[in-house]
Amino acid sequence: MVTLQNIRPIDDAKLSELGLTWHTDKDGSKYVGDSLVEVTQAEAEAYYEAANELYDMYAEAAQYVIDNNLFFELGIPFNLIEPIKKSWENDVHWHLYGRFDLSGGIDGAPIKLIEFNADTPTALFETALLQWALLKHNNMDEESQFNNVYDAIRENFKRLITLFDDTELFDERYEGWKILFSSIDGNEEEEATTRLLQQMATDAGFVTGFEYLQNVKFDEEGIYDREGNEYEYWFKLYPWEDIAIDEPELATTLGAIMQNQKAIILNPAYTLLFQSKGMMKILCDLFPDSPYLLKTSFEPLKGVKQVEKRVFGREGANTQIINADGSVAAANEGPYENFKKVYQEYVEFAQDIHGNKYQAGVFFAYEGCGLGFRRGGVILDNMSKFVGHVIV
Repeated sequence: MVTLQNIRPIDDAKLSELGLTWHTDKDGSKYVGDSLVEVTQAEAEAYYEAANELYDMYAEAAQYVIDNNLFFELGIPFNLIEPIKKSWENDVHWHLYGRFDLSGGIDGAPIKLIEFNADTPTALFETALLQWALLKHNNMDEESQFNNVYDAIRENFKRLITLFDDTELFDERYEGWKILFSSIDGNEEEEATTRLLQQMATDAGFVTGFEYLQNVKFDEEGIYDREGNEYEYWFKLYPWEDIAIDEPELATTLGAIMQNQKAIILNPAYTLLFQSKGMMKILCDLFPDSPYLLKTSFEPLKGVKQVEKRVFGREGANTQIINADGSVAAANEGPYENFKKVYQEYVEFAQDIHGNKYQAGVFFAYEGCGLGFRRGGVILDNMSKFVGHVIV
C-alpha cells in the first residue's frame, strides 16, 4: 500500500508563475497531486541503483543490436540506421538524460522495468523543480527528496566536452560553445521543459539560444537559427521516430550533418534504440536472471496476464491488458497502431487506499538523479497525475 502525506497544494496562479502552466487537465481536474508519496532512504537508494544497473544493461544491449543488425526487430525506421550507428561509434554524441518508468520499489514490492523514455521524456519540469517547490511551500526540509535532477543534467552538459572526465575540467577554455534549443510552437509543456534545459546549459557555461522547431534552418554544413547563427549542438524536444517518418528529408540532412561532423544532436540518434520497447525483449534474452526485468516477447506470451504495447507508443496509447485466458481486461486507443507490437508480463502497480495506482519515474543523467510518481488507473495515460515524494 502506498503511504501518502497530505500537503497544502500550490494554487494555479503560483504554478503558472513558476512556469508550470499545464496545471489543469482538460476535464478540469488538477494535474498536480495534493499529497506526497512517502519513501524510505533505503527505497530511494534502491531506485538509484536500479536506474544505474538498467542503463548499463541498455548500453550492452544496444551494442548487441548494432553488432547483430537487429534494427528491424526493434521497429527502427531504415533512414535512421546509419545516424544511429554514427552516433553510437563516437562518445561525443552524449546521452543527456532519460527517464526509467518502474513498478514496485515501495512497500516491499520488487522494482521492475516498465519502459525507458530515453529520447524525449516528459515530467522533467515537475521532477526537477515542482517537487522542490512543493516542499518549500509546505515548510518541509527541501533536502528530503531523491532529487538531484537539475544539478545532474547541468553537469552532464559539461560532459558534452569533458566526456567521462571530471566536469571540473570544463573551464574558460571551453567558453563560446553554443547550443540551440528547440520545441514545437504552441506546446506550453514542451517549451517550458526545453527552456529549463536551456537554463541548465547556460548555468553549465554554454552560450545558448532558443528557436521553435519550424524556424530552425538546416543544410549539410550545419544547424542555424532563423538569423543564420550556427550552433555546435542542437537539442530538439521532438522524437526521432517522428523525424524519420514525418520529416524524411530532415532525417537525411541530419545524417549528413553528423557524417560531416558539423553539429551534434541531443539526445543522440542511438537513444531511439533505448526508446523502442522492443529493446526489453533483447534485455530479457541477454539478462534472463535480472531481477528488474519482466518477461517480454514479440509474440503473445502463453498462459499469463500481459500487456500489449507498441514499440514507440506513448502515454499509454494503443495499450491493452490481456488476461491469461486471452480476454481483454483494459484497452486504450491511440495513434500508434502502425508500430510493431511487444508483449510484456503484467505486474501490479502499487496502490493507495483509494485504489489509485502509482508508477515511479527515475531520471538518469550519467547516473540516477531524481524520483517522481505518476498516479492513475489500470493504464496510465495522458490523464495521469504527477505526485511528488518525500523521504521519511
